[in-house]
Amino acid sequence: MKFSIPNSIKRSRRALERRASGFTFAEVLAAMLFMAIVIPAAVHAIALANRAAVTAERKTVAAQLADSYLSELVLNGSWQNAAASGQFPGIHQAYEWRIHRQNWEIDSMIYLEVQVLFTVQGRQHWVRTGTLLEEPEA
Repeated sequence: MKFSIPNSIKRSRRALERRASGFTFAEVLAAMLFMAIVIPAAVHAIALANRAAVTAERKTVAAQLADSYLSELVLNGSWQNAAASGQFPGIHQAYEWRIHRQNWEIDSMIYLEVQVLFTVQGRQHWVRTGTLLEEPEA
């Protein structure tokens, strides 16, 4: 005895096979909409992370430059007649420095501060370092 599959089951089986062979138009549109939302957000997040990394790297360099320049001014004693601002030479041309001097309120001391400025993607950033010095004898 031979067993045969009814036609209605054959038709529904063929319909399932056809349906399982690809994506529907609605599924493709949903995937495209999802990508249209996710891709710009991911690109924006990558750009922000890149900006933060570059800023952190340059801030580290600026802090080292400020500390070195402040140490040089103090050790040489040239802080008294140094220019108020300038630019670092060589590979550090993108960094500017400014010196601020002010009297310390408590003792007869001077607060000397070196500020190093730099720009990352059109925004200016800075790092400051300072020290207290004895006021020179007249």
